[in-house]
Amino acid sequence: MERSRLDLFLSRGYFRMQQQIFTCRYVHFDEVRYPVHWLRIVLSAVTFGPKQNRLLRINSPFSVTVKPLVLTDELEELYDVYWNSLDFDAPYSVESCLLEGSARTIFDTYVIEVRDNGKLIAAGIFDNGDRSIAGIMNFYHPAYHKQSLGKYLMLQKILYAQRQQKTYYYPGYLVGNYPKFDYKLFACQAATEVYDAHNGHWLPFSWETAKELEMNVSDDN
Repeated sequence: MERSRLDLFLSRGYFRMQQQIFTCRYVHFDEVRYPVHWLRIVLSAVTFGPKQNRLLRINSPFSVTVKPLVLTDELEELYDVYWNSLDFDAPYSVESCLLEGSARTIFDTYVIEVRDNGKLIAAGIFDNGDRSIAGIMNFYHPAYHKQSLGKYLMLQKILYAQRQQKTYYYPGYLVGNYPKFDYKLFACQAATEVYDAHNGHWLPFSWETAKELEMNVSDDN
Protein backbone atom coordinates (compact mmCIF):
# COMPACT_ATOMS: atom_id res chain seq x y z
CA MET A 1 0.00 0.00 0.00
CA GLU A 2 1.32 3.43 -0.92
CA ARG A 3 2.04 5.63 2.06
CA SER A 4 -0.22 8.39 0.74
CA ARG A 5 -3.08 5.92 0.41
CA LEU A 6 -2.65 4.82 4.01
CA ASP A 7 -2.82 8.48 5.05
CA LEU A 8 -6.12 8.81 3.20
CA PHE A 9 -7.69 5.76 4.82
CA LEU A 10 -6.55 6.81 8.29
CA SER A 11 -7.97 10.31 7.77
CA ARG A 12 -11.38 8.76 7.08
CA GLY A 13 -11.50 6.69 10.25
CA TYR A 14 -10.13 3.43 8.85
CA PHE A 15 -7.44 1.30 10.43
CA ARG A 16 -5.33 -1.74 9.73
CA MET A 17 -6.33 -5.29 10.66
CA GLN A 18 -3.75 -7.87 9.53
CA GLN A 19 -3.40 -7.12 5.78
CA GLN A 20 -6.69 -5.29 5.38
CA ILE A 21 -8.19 -1.89 6.17
CA PHE A 22 -11.40 -1.69 8.18
CA THR A 23 -13.53 0.60 10.26
CA CYS A 24 -16.32 0.12 12.77
CA ARG A 25 -18.58 2.22 14.94
CA TYR A 26 -19.30 -0.36 17.62
CA VAL A 27 -17.51 -3.20 19.38
CA HIS A 28 -19.00 -5.95 21.54
CA PHE A 29 -17.60 -7.08 24.87
CA ASP A 30 -19.41 -9.67 26.97
CA GLU A 31 -22.43 -9.36 24.64
CA VAL A 32 -22.69 -5.62 25.32
CA ARG A 33 -22.39 -3.12 22.45
CA TYR A 34 -20.11 -0.11 23.00
CA PRO A 35 -19.51 2.91 20.73
CA VAL A 36 -16.09 3.35 19.15
CA HIS A 37 -14.20 6.66 18.92
CA TRP A 38 -11.31 6.77 16.44
CA LEU A 39 -8.48 9.05 17.57
CA ARG A 40 -5.54 10.89 16.12
CA ILE A 41 -2.90 13.09 17.71
CA VAL A 42 -1.84 16.36 16.07
CA LEU A 43 1.92 16.11 16.47
CA SER A 44 2.64 19.84 16.23
CA ALA A 45 0.30 20.45 19.18
CA VAL A 46 1.83 17.84 21.51
CA THR A 47 3.30 19.03 24.78
CA PHE A 48 4.42 16.58 27.45
CA GLY A 49 3.44 17.30 31.03
CA PRO A 50 4.84 16.05 34.36
CA LYS A 51 3.49 12.49 33.96
CA GLN A 52 4.88 12.06 30.46
CA ASN A 53 8.25 13.59 31.30
CA ARG A 54 8.52 11.43 34.40
CA LEU A 55 7.91 8.32 32.29
CA LEU A 56 10.61 9.37 29.82
CA ARG A 57 12.98 10.03 32.70
CA ILE A 58 12.51 6.76 34.62
CA ASN A 59 12.93 4.74 31.42
CA SER A 60 15.92 6.72 30.16
CA PRO A 61 18.42 3.98 31.21
CA PHE A 62 16.90 1.71 28.56
CA SER A 63 18.10 1.84 24.96
CA VAL A 64 15.57 2.63 22.22
CA THR A 65 15.97 1.67 18.56
CA VAL A 66 13.59 2.30 15.66
CA LYS A 67 13.96 0.13 12.55
CA PRO A 68 11.99 -1.68 9.83
CA LEU A 69 10.10 -4.63 11.28
CA VAL A 70 11.54 -8.10 10.85
CA LEU A 71 9.70 -10.90 12.62
CA THR A 72 12.22 -12.73 14.78
CA ASP A 73 12.13 -15.45 17.41
CA GLU A 74 13.21 -12.87 19.98
CA LEU A 75 10.21 -10.69 19.18
CA GLU A 76 7.77 -13.59 19.23
CA GLU A 77 9.20 -14.94 22.50
CA LEU A 78 8.70 -11.57 24.18
CA TYR A 79 5.14 -11.39 22.88
CA ASP A 80 4.43 -14.92 24.12
CA VAL A 81 5.47 -13.95 27.65
CA TYR A 82 3.33 -10.82 27.40
CA TRP A 83 0.35 -12.75 25.97
CA ASN A 84 0.43 -15.26 28.81
CA SER A 85 0.13 -12.42 31.33
CA LEU A 86 -3.03 -10.93 29.78
CA ASP A 87 -6.54 -11.08 31.22
CA PHE A 88 -8.21 -10.22 27.89
CA ASP A 89 -8.33 -11.66 24.38
CA ALA A 90 -5.47 -10.80 22.03
CA PRO A 91 -3.82 -12.30 18.92
CA TYR A 92 -1.73 -15.34 19.83
CA SER A 93 1.41 -14.06 18.08
CA VAL A 94 2.87 -11.02 16.37
CA GLU A 95 2.65 -12.82 13.04
CA SER A 96 -1.04 -13.62 13.51
CA CYS A 97 -1.75 -9.99 14.37
CA LEU A 98 0.04 -8.58 11.34
CA LEU A 99 -0.13 -11.27 8.66
CA GLU A 100 -2.45 -14.17 9.57
CA GLY A 101 -1.48 -16.39 6.66
CA SER A 102 -0.36 -13.70 4.22
CA ALA A 103 3.00 -14.32 2.61
CA ARG A 104 4.09 -10.70 2.80
CA THR A 105 3.02 -7.34 4.13
CA ILE A 106 1.56 -4.53 2.07
CA PHE A 107 2.40 -1.96 4.75
CA ASP A 108 5.62 -0.09 5.57
CA THR A 109 5.94 -1.39 9.11
CA TYR A 110 8.51 -0.39 11.73
CA VAL A 111 9.28 -1.50 15.27
CA ILE A 112 10.53 0.39 18.30
CA GLU A 113 12.68 -1.88 20.44
CA VAL A 114 13.36 -1.11 24.10
CA ARG A 115 16.25 -2.99 25.68
CA ASP A 116 17.61 -3.31 29.20
CA ASN A 117 21.34 -4.10 28.94
CA GLY A 118 20.74 -5.78 25.60
CA LYS A 119 17.63 -7.72 26.66
CA LEU A 120 14.50 -6.96 24.64
CA ILE A 121 11.87 -5.84 27.16
CA ALA A 122 9.32 -3.99 25.00
CA ALA A 123 8.33 -3.50 21.38
CA GLY A 124 6.01 -1.06 19.66
CA ILE A 125 4.92 -1.72 16.08
CA PHE A 126 3.56 0.95 13.74
CA ASP A 127 2.89 1.61 10.05
CA ASN A 128 4.32 4.56 8.14
CA GLY A 129 2.31 6.84 5.91
CA ASP A 130 3.63 9.93 4.16
CA ARG A 131 2.28 12.33 6.77
CA SER A 132 1.29 9.98 9.55
CA ILE A 133 2.00 6.86 11.53
CA ALA A 134 -0.53 4.33 12.79
CA GLY A 135 0.22 2.52 16.03
CA ILE A 136 -0.56 -1.18 15.62
CA MET A 137 0.57 -2.94 18.79
CA ASN A 138 2.68 -2.50 21.93
CA PHE A 139 3.85 -5.29 24.20
CA TYR A 140 6.40 -5.72 26.96
CA HIS A 141 7.78 -8.11 29.53
CA PRO A 142 5.38 -8.23 32.52
CA ALA A 143 8.33 -8.02 34.93
CA TYR A 144 8.59 -4.36 33.85
CA HIS A 145 4.93 -3.44 34.32
CA LYS A 146 5.81 -0.69 36.82
CA GLN A 147 7.68 1.14 34.06
CA SER A 148 4.41 1.61 32.09
CA LEU A 149 6.18 0.55 28.92
CA GLY A 150 2.98 0.50 26.85
CA LYS A 151 2.50 4.22 27.48
CA TYR A 152 6.23 4.78 27.10
CA LEU A 153 6.07 3.24 23.62
CA MET A 154 3.29 5.66 22.70
CA LEU A 155 5.57 8.55 23.66
CA GLN A 156 8.41 7.04 21.67
CA LYS A 157 6.18 6.73 18.61
CA ILE A 158 5.29 10.40 18.92
CA LEU A 159 8.96 11.40 19.24
CA TYR A 160 9.85 9.33 16.17
CA ALA A 161 6.99 10.79 14.13
CA GLN A 162 7.99 14.32 15.12
CA ARG A 163 11.59 13.69 14.07
CA GLN A 164 10.28 12.46 10.72
CA GLN A 165 8.16 15.63 10.43
CA LYS A 166 4.90 13.72 10.31
CA THR A 167 1.59 15.47 10.94
CA TYR A 168 -0.50 12.86 12.74
CA TYR A 169 -0.19 9.81 14.96
CA TYR A 170 -3.20 7.48 14.90
CA PRO A 171 -3.29 5.33 18.08
CA GLY A 172 -6.51 3.50 17.21
CA TYR A 173 -9.75 3.91 19.11
CA LEU A 174 -11.12 4.27 22.59
CA VAL A 175 -14.48 2.88 23.64
CA GLY A 176 -17.30 4.81 25.24
CA ASN A 177 -18.16 3.64 28.75
CA TYR A 178 -15.28 1.14 28.68
CA PRO A 179 -12.22 2.66 30.44
CA LYS A 180 -9.75 -0.09 29.43
CA PHE A 181 -8.91 1.94 26.29
CA ASP A 182 -8.63 5.35 27.95
CA TYR A 183 -4.84 5.04 28.13
CA LYS A 184 -4.78 6.20 24.50
CA LEU A 185 -5.41 9.72 25.81
CA PHE A 186 -2.31 9.59 28.02
CA ALA A 187 0.21 11.09 25.61
CA CYS A 188 -1.51 14.48 25.23
CA GLN A 189 -5.26 14.77 25.42
CA ALA A 190 -5.12 18.45 24.40
CA ALA A 191 -3.56 17.45 21.05
CA THR A 192 -6.00 14.59 20.44
CA GLU A 193 -8.81 14.68 17.89
CA VAL A 194 -11.81 12.37 17.53
CA TYR A 195 -13.42 11.37 14.24
CA ASP A 196 -16.97 12.43 13.51
CA ALA A 197 -18.04 9.66 11.16
CA HIS A 198 -21.45 11.27 10.67
CA ASN A 199 -19.94 14.36 9.00
CA GLY A 200 -16.47 13.08 8.06
CA HIS A 201 -14.64 15.63 10.21
CA TRP A 202 -12.06 15.49 12.97
CA LEU A 203 -12.92 17.40 16.15
CA PRO A 204 -10.89 18.38 19.23
CA PHE A 205 -11.37 15.55 21.71
CA SER A 206 -13.42 15.99 24.86
CA TRP A 207 -15.64 13.55 26.66
CA GLU A 208 -18.57 15.88 26.00
CA THR A 209 -17.86 15.70 22.25
CA ALA A 210 -17.57 11.93 22.45
CA LYS A 211 -21.00 11.73 24.09
CA GLU A 212 -22.51 13.89 21.36
CA LEU A 213 -20.98 11.66 18.69
CA GLU A 214 -22.42 8.60 20.40
CA MET A 215 -25.87 10.17 20.09
CA ASN A 216 -25.30 10.72 16.36
CA VAL A 217 -24.36 7.07 15.92
CA SER A 218 -27.52 6.03 17.74
CA ASP A 219 -29.61 8.28 15.47
CA ASP A 220 -28.03 6.67 12.38
CA ASN A 221 -29.16 3.26 13.55
